[in-house]
Amino acid sequence: MLSDNALVEVKNLRTYFHLAEGIVRAVDGVDLVIKPGRTLGVVGESGCGKSITALSLMQLVPSPGQIEEGEIIYYKTVQETELTATADVINITKLQSNSREMRAIRGNQISMVFQEPMTAMLPVRTVGSQIMEAIILHQGVEKEEARERAIEILARVNLPNPDRIVDTYPFQLSGGMRQRAVIAMALSCNPNLLIADEPTTALDVTTEAQILDLMRNLQRDFNMAIMYITHNLGVIAEMADEVAVMYMGKVVEQTDVRSIFLTPLHPYTRALLRSIPQLDDVMARAGKKKRLETIRGMVPDPYSVLRGCSFHPRCPQYMPGVCDKVAPEVIEVEPGHTVRCHLYAPRTSEIQEAAESTKDTTS
Repeated sequence: MLSDNALVEVKNLRTYFHLAEGIVRAVDGVDLVIKPGRTLGVVGESGCGKSITALSLMQLVPSPGQIEEGEIIYYKTVQETELTATADVINITKLQSNSREMRAIRGNQISMVFQEPMTAMLPVRTVGSQIMEAIILHQGVEKEEARERAIEILARVNLPNPDRIVDTYPFQLSGGMRQRAVIAMALSCNPNLLIADEPTTALDVTTEAQILDLMRNLQRDFNMAIMYITHNLGVIAEMADEVAVMYMGKVVEQTDVRSIFLTPLHPYTRALLRSIPQLDDVMARAGKKKRLETIRGMVPDPYSVLRGCSFHPRCPQYMPGVCDKVAPEVIEVEPGHTVRCHLYAPRTSEIQEAAESTKDTTS
């Protein structure tokens, strides 16, 4: 059945920004697989390429950015029964951003919840009119039916008095209510994939928990896939089925959510996990002056191109002559668990010899 296969497959995606200061390689060879009905969590520090990856999927990369290389394959479900399913294969990277084919996908089959709800909705138009616009455009219904559907989806996201909210303006709603309205707009056409770019930013923990519960329930009701982008590993533990850890535009580790917490492999993933405050550690440090562990160093300049592994200047397990000379390949350590690191290369000595020969050639 189609549910056993990929919904969206990203292959060697490279999205660059050509600026006067140089080239920013925001996404530099990303490979991802998003499965139907599953949640892929994408985690990493600010500036690692998470949001640009999502915008590339939607063909919404702002100028002067552009997709330089790679493929984004979308397997659109055409017909599905209990026994069989057929899919129409669409290469999103081949479509123009403003083409009819891309507009038919964006906001309809693939929707996005943007990071800041106040800027995601026009303040001078009512919430209902913005939701109705998407429904009329993609579903081809009359205005009266679109209004009924808008009220229905507002009720589905647990907004009180949806028949009143539909005629209010975004600035009249609280932060949590605005975020629910943005989620309602994204779900108005029953998408196959929902991209959530840090949808709980600037919300208090109680509202955040409500939004996360809401998204899980809606995923079950709509049977949709979710690409959840965040820097919060606690949210990843609660929401994700699979996890992709990004650093400097690359996926450095990818596996299921249980393995990412129990058996992290990449030094960057381990450093991220060590930087999470633990209740036991807090209790043990009560009355003692001890700093929370952090990742040493800084993220490299976005215009720089580092030889070898991009994490090697900050890596506690850095191997001179290897990590700073040869770019690591993606290695499948166990089924479904991949890592981009020389520590797990089957022939590290050969890699070191290759690095030495490269050094001799360049000198």
